[in-house]
Amino acid sequence: MDERRIIHEITPLMGKDVLYIADRHKKEFTYPIHNHEVFELNFVEHAPGVRRIVGDSNEIIGEYDLVLITSPDLEHVWEQNTCTSEDIREVTVQFDLGMSEDSLFGRNPFMSVRKMMNEARKGICFPISAIMKVYKEIDTLSSIQDGFYAVMQFMTILYELSKCDGIRTLASSSYAKVAVQDDSRRILKVKNFIAQNYMDELRLGQLADIAGMSPSAFSRFFKLHTGRNLSDYIIDIRLGYAARLLVDTSRSVSEISFDCGFNNLSNFNRIFKRKKSCSPTEFRENYHKTRIIV
Repeated sequence: MDERRIIHEITPLMGKDVLYIADRHKKEFTYPIHNHEVFELNFVEHAPGVRRIVGDSNEIIGEYDLVLITSPDLEHVWEQNTCTSEDIREVTVQFDLGMSEDSLFGRNPFMSVRKMMNEARKGICFPISAIMKVYKEIDTLSSIQDGFYAVMQFMTILYELSKCDGIRTLASSSYAKVAVQDDSRRILKVKNFIAQNYMDELRLGQLADIAGMSPSAFSRFFKLHTGRNLSDYIIDIRLGYAARLLVDTSRSVSEISFDCGFNNLSNFNRIFKRKKSCSPTEFRENYHKTRIIV
């Protein structure tokens, strides 16, 4: 089985270019799953029923969809699925902006944008309230003739989006290979331990000791701090690694299950299907059938 079937897209952006804007109307999505070096903001309207895949996230979109991706390794695709719209509009903005701390984006006025870009390494989608806030700017972006003003309008879009509530990450940290982060040192120590030992049995008492707390206090602290139960967090981390192995290797589902800390294959299949809405085998097939070698 070939393990490299994702198109690595060659962006039209050249040397000193900043933006590439594609504004198109179409009846269907046909482009296969891919990734690319540059950042991308993708807006879709009038396409309910389309399936959006970003890393190990698999969702059916509604009338409007807006996604930001800033990782060169994060695969993504919009598939036709059950969409029957005769007039789908898609506005794709690919852009190349340096986000280092010593660049302009490291300065105070851009901190919210920089934070959003960092989150978007896992892919982020925006709620309808955020989309409507920048709809006019997205709608008119491709009609701006002056490059400077186009960049300024796009910067406004990014800034307004960075201030919105309800932004949601798509791919899991473990799938996207993004280092875990947390404001709490205790929680971060535990998260790092889980990331390094997810394949082993993890006991509450063991993790509570790492945090220097009693098991019951740590469980409450973790839920209060992260909004998630510890057991759910561990399952999601393991599923992220499992999904990445399903995509990147030809190892059997059984091998992957045990290598990612699931000691029961049927339990792995059941949890995977509940979380991903498909079996591990179907997940692998869905990726492979939409990939080609270039």
